[in-house]
Amino acid sequence: MAQWAIGIDFGGTAIKAAVVDEAKGILLDRRVFTDTASGVTGMIAQLASIIAELYRHALHSLDAQDFAGAGVGAPGAVDSVKGLLSYPPNLPGWEVVALRDELQQYVMERDGLSIPVFIDNDANVAAYGEARYGAGKAFNDFIMVTLGTGVGGGIVLNRKLYRGGHGTAGEVGFMILDFEGEGVHAGIRGTLESFIGKKGILSMARRMINESEVASSVGQLCGDDYAKLSPRHIEQAALEGDAVCLAVWNRVGSILGVGLANVAVLMDIRKFVIGGGISAAGDLIFVPAREQLKRSMLPPMHDGLELVPALLGNKAGMYGAAALCFG
Repeated sequence: MAQWAIGIDFGGTAIKAAVVDEAKGILLDRRVFTDTASGVTGMIAQLASIIAELYRHALHSLDAQDFAGAGVGAPGAVDSVKGLLSYPPNLPGWEVVALRDELQQYVMERDGLSIPVFIDNDANVAAYGEARYGAGKAFNDFIMVTLGTGVGGGIVLNRKLYRGGHGTAGEVGFMILDFEGEGVHAGIRGTLESFIGKKGILSMARRMINESEVASSVGQLCGDDYAKLSPRHIEQAALEGDAVCLAVWNRVGSILGVGLANVAVLMDIRKFVIGGGISAAGDLIFVPAREQLKRSMLPPMHDGLELVPALLGNKAGMYGAAALCFG
């Protein structure tokens, strides 16, 4: 009999949770806003309530058996062995929290349920979700890069997550491309995220629009208020043939390609899965990224190179978090 588990993608804006059957995939899912105003204790209580609710619903309405546990993907540094979450961004008041033990204790004391909890970094669980259910199923080894507000990453080796000695492997957003560059991310100059995180892309676009001798039509999409400019505006204008916005995405893809090349030559991993909201720009990013990836590597290293879009979208974290429970 296939196992089932609860998978939770815990973010600073929203909590996405699902009941996941190991063989069938997601049976039901839900999304709620994260109650950041309630502080650490309140957010743990919110997570525990979701776990208990989905557990009971699955038992009674789905007749689910062979429960494997609840998995949580969370932002920040995670020690998956000790169950610690450290200094997660966008979660006010959090420092080092024993999230696994706190959740297990809270669910037991309030709901009388003994539920094993597994936690990992959110980018790691997204990668693991793609490995088990998505675009990574065809690869033994690959790196997933998520492009969104930030730039995250997860490494899968021999079909298993590689976390590193301290649980922080795969943080590609902190890779330094220009140590004298203007962009700063978390106090570090010239990181990949400072270039092609959402803030970096918008800053790049405004600069290129201002410096271009050719007028851009993207202003019409944001009411000529460039403070409201979004990646979707740049994408739409590029798809309509706007030369400046096409150039913006070409540069974003090229920067991504350089970052991937650095990883490829270091680890000899040649499969890349790209996800996150920014990746919705599709070939506007993927084509220049593939071209730059090859230009940045010696020809003998081109064999087996693949750069593919993620398949699970914003459900990757829920799938991957549940898969932590399946082993």
